[in-house]
Amino acid sequence: MVAAAALATALPIVTACGSGYTPRVINIYPPADGASFIDKVGQKCTAESGGEYKIVTTPLPKSADDQRLQLARRLAGNDHGLDLMGMDVVWTAEFADAGWLVPVPPALSAKVAAESLGGPRETAMWKTKDDSEKRLYAIPTWTNTQLLWYRPDVLRKYLGKNRAPTTWGEILADTEAVRRKGGPSYIMVQGKQYEGLMVWFNSVLASAGGQVVDPNDPNKVTLNDTPAHRAATVEALRILKAVATAPGHDPSITNSDESAARLGMENGKATFELNWPFVFSSMRSNAATGSVPFFPEMKRFGPMFADSDNPPPDSELGPVNAVVRTKFNFAKYPGVSDRLPARSTLGGVNIAVASTSQQKDLAFKAAACLTNRDAQKVYSVEGGTPPTNASLYDDPDFKAAYPMGDDIRAQLETDSAALRPASPVYQAISTLLVAKLSPVGAWNPETLVDELAEQVERAINGEGLIP
Repeated sequence: MVAAAALATALPIVTACGSGYTPRVINIYPPADGASFIDKVGQKCTAESGGEYKIVTTPLPKSADDQRLQLARRLAGNDHGLDLMGMDVVWTAEFADAGWLVPVPPALSAKVAAESLGGPRETAMWKTKDDSEKRLYAIPTWTNTQLLWYRPDVLRKYLGKNRAPTTWGEILADTEAVRRKGGPSYIMVQGKQYEGLMVWFNSVLASAGGQVVDPNDPNKVTLNDTPAHRAATVEALRILKAVATAPGHDPSITNSDESAARLGMENGKATFELNWPFVFSSMRSNAATGSVPFFPEMKRFGPMFADSDNPPPDSELGPVNAVVRTKFNFAKYPGVSDRLPARSTLGGVNIAVASTSQQKDLAFKAAACLTNRDAQKVYSVEGGTPPTNASLYDDPDFKAAYPMGDDIRAQLETDSAALRPASPVYQAISTLLVAKLSPVGAWNPETLVDELAEQVERAINGEGLIP
């Protein structure tokens, strides 16, 4: 992430809309985080094209909302200089319905279907009013999923157990047992009023067997439409409330985001953390440099991480990772019960061809190169973002960089992935839901379920806040 940020500053940030284009120049606008690796791969694709095209990378802003706004302005302004877009996985429906995306050609779509994991591929699918069925509107490029991170040393010391919990109920029970014996009592989550809270709610809701809208009818609210769906929503809300109000809970949970959750674990205040895989490398390097008080054993690896500009290669990290896992380990995302599969909400980026492009066939050739297996290996091993290409999870270099790779792959399968509501008004749905969910836990689950359903209905009807 640090490398991505540093390199992104060397690339021009998009600030204004243009109207022209240069033949054979394919302009891609990806998010700032990851743009440097898109640029690296783009240069390689350009060289391999033999002069057929040249890929030019211009990073979008760091904020997802600002990225979406910049792209929407260019698309609405019919900017012919916009060929490819690095799109957040939740934008597919909105952009496709607006006529801003070109459907992926059948041959390339079949290739993606054969090579991609089911969950990430589904984030790029949509059915517009002109489509007879769902089709691919973007190419999965990289993905992400949250895991359960825990302190195995704490579980051994206070509970005499080595196995990580598999349900939220177990997490709450283990935390309370540890707290009563004087151990760390926080459960680190994302409870702030922002998209991270939507991710948490959506994951628990999907794990309870619920959903926000019908995946086959985005105009149908499914939070309370049947007794089973209502029960699932109430159960999800009960879990969020239980975590937010448990004895010894994080007092700053209503302001907690990914970084705060990471710090709470590294400071020794938590036994459990729900977060993205970046926290593993953070714990590794910070503990090695002496910034993690409960992990003095890692200081012997300090010289390996002393120069942040020259980190050790992944091939040398095996022994280090083994030590990290003695006090900071990972497991699959927790479920709600043993009867239902646990599901974790996906993140990630897909690359799409803009309808404004004057060279769409060439843009798809460039997009295919930017998303192929070799490209995704760069994004994952060097860039730190898990691939959507299934075969990469068996690659030795990937396995060295991702000791948690098998768990990530399992959660990206169709039956384990939780998708955020597929809707052209997703931004409004998310904004209105997290406003009602905040402050997290300060509500009655039995009554909040109907309030949430009402907010989603407002968003669908265009009555809600449209960011």
